[in-house]
Amino acid sequence: MAIRIKARTGESAQQLLRRFKKLCEKEGLTKDVKRRAYYEKPSERKQRALRKSAKRAVTPTTRSR
Repeated sequence: MAIRIKARTGESAQQLLRRFKKLCEKEGLTKDVKRRAYYEKPSERKQRALRKSAKRAVTPTTRSR
């Protein structure tokens, strides 16, 4: 999916670029580009997914007081 941004009236180039970067970060585009920068073997991908799921299972999600 392409990210499109229209310039608002009176918006500088820096503000437009900041908004674009924020949208890319929100969509997970920058994280995906960094992840795909190097080849990852399928076995390494599975191990990373297992570590991530184990971390999620151990970490408490909410605190009750």
